[in-house]
Amino acid sequence: MSIQNPVFIPGPTNIPEALRHAMNAPTRDHRAPDFVDLLKPLLADLKPVFGSTTAEVFLYPGTGTGGWEAALTNTLSPGDGVLVARYGMFSHKWIDMAQRHGLDVRVIETPWGEGAPAAAFEAALRADTEGRIKAVLVTHNETATGVRSDIAAVRAAMDAAGHGALLMVDGVSSIASMPFEMDAWGVDLAITGSQKGFMLYAGLGIVAASPKALAAMETACLPRTYFDFRDMLATTKTGGFPYTPPVQLLYGLRTALDMLNDEGLDAVYARHARLAEGVRRAVAAWGLKVVAARPELQSETVTAIYVPEGFDSNALVNHAFRAYGVSFGVGLGEMNGRAFRIGHLGMLTDVMVLSGLATIEMAMADLGYPVTLGTGVAAAQAYYRKTAGQALQAAA
Repeated sequence: MSIQNPVFIPGPTNIPEALRHAMNAPTRDHRAPDFVDLLKPLLADLKPVFGSTTAEVFLYPGTGTGGWEAALTNTLSPGDGVLVARYGMFSHKWIDMAQRHGLDVRVIETPWGEGAPAAAFEAALRADTEGRIKAVLVTHNETATGVRSDIAAVRAAMDAAGHGALLMVDGVSSIASMPFEMDAWGVDLAITGSQKGFMLYAGLGIVAASPKALAAMETACLPRTYFDFRDMLATTKTGGFPYTPPVQLLYGLRTALDMLNDEGLDAVYARHARLAEGVRRAVAAWGLKVVAARPELQSETVTAIYVPEGFDSNALVNHAFRAYGVSFGVGLGEMNGRAFRIGHLGMLTDVMVLSGLATIEMAMADLGYPVTLGTGVAAAQAYYRKTAGQALQAAA
């Protein structure tokens, strides 16, 4: 029995051996005086990945979902208005969380395959003359549909409306894999997790908060204990933690940041863009269509692909696993049975991506899909061969 590696799901991602070894560490006393030497540089070195010089970074034992809750509960009060568009499974889940917390959630229903509707946000904010909306929630990279939203356009819409709401962004499947400019885009709270671009086990929710978000914390009244920014700030400034941290994950995060910086963030982003384009060329060669409605919306970390009429995407993903031992992403929410997903983020190379494309091609051929075996792989190969020099130059 083999343990598959790589996987082609949009997270958790493949774990490099260097990170597995970094996390294979004995118990360490997180109350010892030298723990500061691990924690404080981590918090500082995460800021460039978020694209910020001014944010405070918080590390929670949890996942991105915990980061969502931390963002909401530290800055909002019961009954506060929250503006959000539903255009995928993860924007849907964040909506559900906000509703459960007693917030006045104002949902803009948006077709799946589209991104955050900046113009609709602007109109809603202009209509909010009493300033009841306190936050705008945006999923930067919707992994259910393979759609990347334009966060800078959302901020421009908010500014055009002259509205003072906080801008909260889910960057779970984008941060550390795609450019993210927290300060330049005017993001107040950005959330990610350890199991995607950082290539670690799931278990860390990572939140960056702007000075404006920290000021909102002082008057926010939603209940919070475990996720309270104040408890974190009181201890992390001196290198401590308010409760037991996942020390082994912190070791891994240290090594992950070193790996990202050794490659160079611009090279990391260029690699993801190149891998994504090769996948999209394979999809086109198969005669299939991606879920993202327009090219500018296409994600660089995950591609969602419609299956032809009369086929079940879940059956395809299950067959690929059972026949070839390789995992791909199932369709979520409105995409259930209609689309499958190829994750291409984290520790991946063009050679690894080609193995995934070859596998899903075989699975489609097995199930009678109208594809010609080898066409998608050949299209990706041609693109990767043509751009191989660019990849080496970016990595140099």
